[in-house]
Amino acid sequence: MATTPRQWSRSATVMATIIAIVALIAAAPPATAGPSDGPASSTAVQVDIDKHLAAYPGGRQIGPTELSYAGGKFVLTFEPPVGTLASPNCESGWFCFYDRVNYGYPRGRLSDCGWQDLASYGWHDRTESVHFNISIGSVSYLNHTTAGHGGDPYLFSVSASIRTDNDVSPYRNMADHVNRYC
Repeated sequence: MATTPRQWSRSATVMATIIAIVALIAAAPPATAGPSDGPASSTAVQVDIDKHLAAYPGGRQIGPTELSYAGGKFVLTFEPPVGTLASPNCESGWFCFYDRVNYGYPRGRLSDCGWQDLASYGWHDRTESVHFNISIGSVSYLNHTTAGHGGDPYLFSVSASIRTDNDVSPYRNMADHVNRYC
């Protein structure tokens, strides 16, 4: 059976439409994942976790976005929980310090009393905002000097009465140690 010119014209139109659609799809920019949008993001977080563990051995990955050191004494969270906004979101019983102002992640958290060296966990010179979510006491943030730890100058503190500071300026990225008073 022979194809008529009219059928040929319809077939050519359909084929041209299909080719145009395929070309549009091929030319579209690739979709990009946002900070908490699934596999691309989790791959990036895993790369960050692996780099951190290589630079600061002794930690253990305890979840898709978290590491712990010293048997859970220090917890480093690389991304906020999905659907949360930048806010002071430290769990009850912990004090947290954030790598960005306005509680931007990554976030470190501790709960123990006494003096602690943040460099042990790869968190020295990284604090830009803080949240104290403990009902009593306070925590002071200190800067390390070459004169030994006894001469470490006080930078700032948070406590049960002043729980948050969304920007520790002018002391951003200076805290090397903390001292929690229980």
